[in-house]
Amino acid sequence: MTSLQLEMNAAFVAKNPAFRAGDAVLLVTPPIDTNYWLLRVKVSEHQAIVAFPKFFTIGIGFQVEEDWNTNLPYTCPAEEIFRHIAHNKGDDQISDADCIAAIELVQAEVRRISGE
Repeated sequence: MTSLQLEMNAAFVAKNPAFRAGDAVLLVTPPIDTNYWLLRVKVSEHQAIVAFPKFFTIGIGFQVEEDWNTNLPYTCPAEEIFRHIAHNKGDDQISDADCIAAIELVQAEVRRISGE
């Protein structure tokens, strides 16, 4: 297993994605690129597991994706998240165990900062 380190994106400032009109709420997706992450654990030189705000929760996925928008909420089991996003790993040299461990690191930090 690789030595995994959790990073926090200090420059990340999430815009409020919600607009209210009376009782209605409209959610808007902000511009999303490879820098749209709050927490990250690198699993290779060019790939990482990231956590980011997503419609009233925190999503977890790969930083670099073959297909856009493949992630699950942090509350899902780490193995389930990995199975859902695995096709975006992009490098067979990255171990599945490292990816699952990275997801678990991110989940623990999300729970810590949200007071769970």
